[in-house]
Amino acid sequence: MAELLRYRDDETVDHPAVTVDAFLDQSNASAVRIEPGDDARDLLPHLERVALVEVNFPAFGDGRGYSSARILREAGYDGELRAVGDVLVDQLAYMRRCGFDAFEPDQQLDKGDVQAAFDRWPEVYQPAADDRTPIWTKRHS
Repeated sequence: MAELLRYRDDETVDHPAVTVDAFLDQSNASAVRIEPGDDARDLLPHLERVALVEVNFPAFGDGRGYSSARILREAGYDGELRAVGDVLVDQLAYMRRCGFDAFEPDQQLDKGDVQAAFDRWPEVYQPAADDRTPIWTKRHS
């Protein structure tokens, strides 16, 4: 694994994440890992006890994790949401818009490339899970 990229001010959750099924079967876990095919909505009744959700991207072309992130953020989850696996630098800005605030890619990413990816589009056109203001609201306010 490469270096963890984290964009939060709270303490890093350092205990291992369990599968969604294992999480639902116990009451002491606070970190869960969503695999492709898992339904993030299964976690919604338990969000108050979740400190970390890892969303696995086994292949860069598998976009189901984006939906999981959006579902959790729209439901009010405010804990750490970490993309893990085959996370590429050109996906980071889109992942942030969906609500990811930490990344643990399989391969080390160049820090300059990471910053360039986040800086590439200074304005956005639609609201999303991040806190960026769409440009049309700036224009009409």
